[in-house]
Amino acid sequence: MLFARKRNTLLLPLSVLSWLGLLACTLLYAHPDLLGPRVELPGWLLLLMQALFTASVFIQESISPDRLRGLDFVGLLRRLVLGPGLVATVFVGLHLLLQLVVGSPPAGSVFHTVLHTLNTGLFVILLARTNYAWRSLVLFRSSDQLRRLWFCFEALLGATLLFRLFTWTPPYGLGSALLGVMAVFGAYISSHQKWVAYLSRRQKLEAVLLQLAVLLTMGAFVFYFLRTPHYPRLLALATQHTFLTLNAFFAGFYALMGLLVTFFNMPTGRVFEQKREEILNLQRLTQLIQRGQTPQEVYQVFFDSAVQTVNADAAWLSVETTSDEEYSGQYYHILPEQAQAICHLLADYNLGHIEYLNNDLLNSSGFRGLGLPFGSLIVMPLRSNKRQYGALYMLKEPSQSFDRENLSILQTFASQTVLSIENLQLVQASLDTQRVQDELKIASAVQDSLIPKNLPIDNWFEISSHALAATEVGGDFYDFLHLPGRRLAVLIGDVSGKGVTAAFHVAQMKGIFHALMQENPLARNEREKFPVPSKFMAQANNALARCLEKAAFITASLYIIDYEHGGFVFARAGHCHTLYYHSIKEEVSYFHTAGLGLGIIRNDGYEKHIKNQFYDYNPGDVMVIYTDGIIEARGADQEEYGEERLKQMLERTYYLDADEIKEQILADLNEFSRGQPMHDDQTLLVIKFKASQPEPSL
Repeated sequence: MLFARKRNTLLLPLSVLSWLGLLACTLLYAHPDLLGPRVELPGWLLLLMQALFTASVFIQESISPDRLRGLDFVGLLRRLVLGPGLVATVFVGLHLLLQLVVGSPPAGSVFHTVLHTLNTGLFVILLARTNYAWRSLVLFRSSDQLRRLWFCFEALLGATLLFRLFTWTPPYGLGSALLGVMAVFGAYISSHQKWVAYLSRRQKLEAVLLQLAVLLTMGAFVFYFLRTPHYPRLLALATQHTFLTLNAFFAGFYALMGLLVTFFNMPTGRVFEQKREEILNLQRLTQLIQRGQTPQEVYQVFFDSAVQTVNADAAWLSVETTSDEEYSGQYYHILPEQAQAICHLLADYNLGHIEYLNNDLLNSSGFRGLGLPFGSLIVMPLRSNKRQYGALYMLKEPSQSFDRENLSILQTFASQTVLSIENLQLVQASLDTQRVQDELKIASAVQDSLIPKNLPIDNWFEISSHALAATEVGGDFYDFLHLPGRRLAVLIGDVSGKGVTAAFHVAQMKGIFHALMQENPLARNEREKFPVPSKFMAQANNALARCLEKAAFITASLYIIDYEHGGFVFARAGHCHTLYYHSIKEEVSYFHTAGLGLGIIRNDGYEKHIKNQFYDYNPGDVMVIYTDGIIEARGADQEEYGEERLKQMLERTYYLDADEIKEQILADLNEFSRGQPMHDDQTLLVIKFKASQPEPSL
């Protein structure tokens, strides 16, 4: 790397110094008396200076970064022509103009010698720049074999530069044969013009002009060197020109080949450009989805692409709108009234919204009657298996203007457009689903905040709870509220439905619970300060009747436990039956009481369907209250867990602590429903009564 940097740094000074050496040798070679006494300069020194300058220029150009930038082939040619080509041509023109004006001295002059040497240097630079510009074009997306061939071609050209530096003289005819072989080799290399296929029609025209300029520049130098043979001492010996001659031949021949290839490819350029435009339009339609565009933008790109590709004289797009779509289509060089007339005519012939091609409208009686200046029509419907999106209508003035290829292109565009529209709808649906999921997460968080985190703690009972929602937001709920006089209100319920609405009704029910269970300051006695469960249910039903949807209802049970007096009262509003273990009787049974769900009857008649039930409990009694998700859980053969199995579980576990009873029931429930989906929310409360005990602080 360090050597390469030093080499690149030294090449430019070496080129300048070698040219100055070439100039000095040429002056002494052409004008031996320039310094006074005659100086006979050896010919090999002039050859060496010329070879050194040529080699340094070509090597410097060879190791320079590739001047081709991407697919900017015209830019490469333009920089070549307007750079070294223009400079070299200007100096050659000036020298020729000077000769024409003042004439050429028979033996030349120092000024002419300097100009000639300068033009020789510019010619070498131009050849080097041209040949390595051609190298970029020849090796554009080339194979490894072509790269190896180029390397051989370049090495053989370099070898010709050294011929005269050695005393060996090739046999007669061998030099000419080698020169011919190299010319053929250069002609073969010149056949690689792959880059022309990547030019547009306008670029091809520009490339032809630039390559013609390269040929003219080479021709100008040929003319120039032909005008100076009468200065024999200005020129080096003929054999040293082999390298320059071969390079000039290659530079000119490649430019000529490129010009011809480009020129003859121009008629096909329009076809390739049209194909490329079709591909670009398809890519544009596809990329609209990735950029998150709207259906209207997709329709507009489709319409513009179709008009541009088919080169229609008039067109319109009709889009069947829904309630949330405002874009209905657009028109191009046709009045809406004319478009409607064609649509009505197609509908009369049952040709509306079907694929249709008519290249002879002027001889069709119906269309001729419309008096429109169009001879060809294509109708391309936009439809999928689910929906008709609309149709595209394209018109051309001449008859027989559309062909099957136009129809195929429009079919492809229409299919891609429908696919884009439906994908956009899927993306929008996905976003809506995500928004619903986010709302459910918020509702779930709200519902979770409504579930009591701290259970009532007292020496008179144990409480253990469990709540699990089948979906992100369930409809089960429970709550506790301490009442004066060592009483505890326990509410459990289930809202019909799931989701955000259910969570909203749970919040309503809990609000009603806390509102109705407030102390009544007008109560006549201590017991009437708080509503009994049946009264609470009736009042709650009245409150819910104003805010609950018609199809919604709530089942609930309210227990008011008076553990100071060892009893409780409860009412069941359509909720599951209470499971109870009686410690004295040593039996487990359900409290089968009547009760109608809240919201089913929304008038004063509801109170007739709700009753209180009083019960005195004993230490060791266990009460299990739950929601239907417990007893309706299903096993492998789709049978339900059932009240009987729950009863059996309490019979086996009544002697355990409340937490242990709950865990045993849940373990049995999970074993029963193993591998089955959870169909409903599951809530379970276990309350175990204990013997009265003094307060720890007493």
